[in-house]
Amino acid sequence: MRHPIRTLAPVALAAGLLLAGCGDVEPLPEVTQGARPTAAPATKAPAAAASDLTVGGPGSVCALPVSFGVAEKWTPKAIEDPENPEFAALTRQGPATVRCEVDAKPAGHVGFLRVWTAGEGSARTALEAFVKAEKNTSEVTYQESGSGAGPVTEVTYTVFNELMEESKEERAFAVSTPKGTVIVHLGGLDTAEHRAMIPAYELARTTLKAL
Repeated sequence: MRHPIRTLAPVALAAGLLLAGCGDVEPLPEVTQGARPTAAPATKAPAAAASDLTVGGPGSVCALPVSFGVAEKWTPKAIEDPENPEFAALTRQGPATVRCEVDAKPAGHVGFLRVWTAGEGSARTALEAFVKAEKNTSEVTYQESGSGAGPVTEVTYTVFNELMEESKEERAFAVSTPKGTVIVHLGGLDTAEHRAMIPAYELARTTLKAL
């Protein structure tokens, strides 16, 4: 049976080969390879280039209570049959059901912007329940801001990935609309990938409009 959500497979790291010199050539000094960095430097990322696509607006592939701009080369797709109870472990998180995902792979990243909807109520309450339903979370921080769709609650947190045995950053924002609460979440394979995709997330947040 077809899964409604594509999952991310771990990326294998290939080891390089050093070619030893011969004859009278003096050998190079030994170099000890350091650990792979888990994140890019915490500097402000440049703004994402916007594509001609809008998620949630007229003609969009995803029917949503809001619309927002999509970063260049990112590809949106509606989730098939999200209400099917057989797929609940993949399509539901706390009070929210996933409706749309915007794939970063065509832009060279490993991750998604996923859009979830919840019932009526405050954005903060829905977002807190959404994060609480995630396993192995820590360093959870909330903040309030505004948008073209109204007040926004945003959260940043870390999740311990048992498969990769490391923690990674994640973030999401939520906004209440007359048609329910919308949560836009950015994950990523690891923290470095997550930070590289923040400009696309910020583009979605700053172009958010209620429909």
